[in-house]
Amino acid sequence: MNLKDISRSFNNFDPTRFLIGMILYVFAILVFPQFIHAFTSPTMVQTVASMSDFWIVRLVLNLLGYATIFVPAAILMRYFKSINFQEKGGHGIFSRVIKLCIYGNEIETDVEQPAAPPPKPSIEKWPTYWKLLVLLFCFAGLQGSYLTWGILQERIMTFEYGKTDTTPGEFFKNSTFLVFMNRISAFTIGLIVIMCRGQPRHSAPLYKYSFSSFSNIMSSWCQYEALKFISFPTQVLAKASKIIPVMLMGKIVSKKSYDYHEYMTAAMISMGVAMFLLTSGDATKHNDSVTTFSGIILLIGYMGFDSFTSNWQSSLFTQYHMSSVQMMAGVNMFSCLLTIVALIEQGGFVESVAFMSAHPNFIIHVMVLSICSATGQLFIFYTISVFGAVSFTIIMTLRQALAIFLSCLIYGHPVSLPGIIGVGIVFLAMFLRIYINHRKKALAAARKLNNQAL
Repeated sequence: MNLKDISRSFNNFDPTRFLIGMILYVFAILVFPQFIHAFTSPTMVQTVASMSDFWIVRLVLNLLGYATIFVPAAILMRYFKSINFQEKGGHGIFSRVIKLCIYGNEIETDVEQPAAPPPKPSIEKWPTYWKLLVLLFCFAGLQGSYLTWGILQERIMTFEYGKTDTTPGEFFKNSTFLVFMNRISAFTIGLIVIMCRGQPRHSAPLYKYSFSSFSNIMSSWCQYEALKFISFPTQVLAKASKIIPVMLMGKIVSKKSYDYHEYMTAAMISMGVAMFLLTSGDATKHNDSVTTFSGIILLIGYMGFDSFTSNWQSSLFTQYHMSSVQMMAGVNMFSCLLTIVALIEQGGFVESVAFMSAHPNFIIHVMVLSICSATGQLFIFYTISVFGAVSFTIIMTLRQALAIFLSCLIYGHPVSLPGIIGVGIVFLAMFLRIYINHRKKALAAARKLNNQAL
């Protein structure tokens, strides 16, 4: 039987067969591994568990888990497109879901147009005191959410639970579970906001959220894992200095040219980070080169995936004009799906629930961490929509500086005077960069107005 015969046999889509097939597939990928685990000898289970403590093994297992979703989904999408399912798929509920996932929600007009962009809050008519109050509200929300999130993130990943003077403690090791908890809370809050507030018509194919969802959970996973090898202040500074590899790649790959102030601020950031790393006593958790290298690799992965996430989401906003809350719900929906599959296949839920039972305070930490992550996303979207990207960038830059200060204060990271000066140089460079870029845009807009007047 050739491809045409197969396509012809499926032209009349049978939702019952499709549902049964999906149930059997889910059973195979989720239940079958549990049978293998149940009939495996305790010695083998312990060996596999000890191997999975290495971050590379965890990474491979996670990727295999995500592949059990992505590979069949890619095959099904290719098949549905080959048979022109958009025209021949029928009008049942399963057919509509498949069309939404692959083709999106088309706008039925004589001339195809993109969905209308969501209305933005207009602050020009607001009184000055009200603008200030709203800005302070956004500032407090962002700082409170992400400073608490950072403190708890370091607490969960770097401190032993249950440790006393007489009994040893244990570390929580499953970063994927923390990612899942963050994403399920963000998805829930996103759905609540969508149901309570009107949203623009959604037209994007749902599968397009999966790309930024994958990069988002991978960046979060790398971020949590990196804390096993490097200190939290080092991680924050590394994120602040990601403009350096971005500029290098732009110069090498895209042949981009940069202004003098961009080279100057990049050099200042490099100098400040070097001063901090070379003079801080616990920039890395261990002194051996292997763990230091692991921390660097995870940081590079974190920054790389994070950069892809923002760029992909920007392209979706430009093409489909969905609201920020719709983006939040769509990305976190796929994040929940991917992390659930990976956790079930690896026994991560059982492991995490057992840890919760042994250490009840861990439950509080995880719940607060998840709520802060979700509310922080809402504050990000609202701040950008009302006050713009420049105000948001300044607030988040201040947040990074405060996060380093609080981490050193609460967890006792030793920082020398040259290290403090280095941190100051990094953030001074970031503020200079923000100011100069904003000034350049304002001058360019003024010149454009003058030219139009002439």
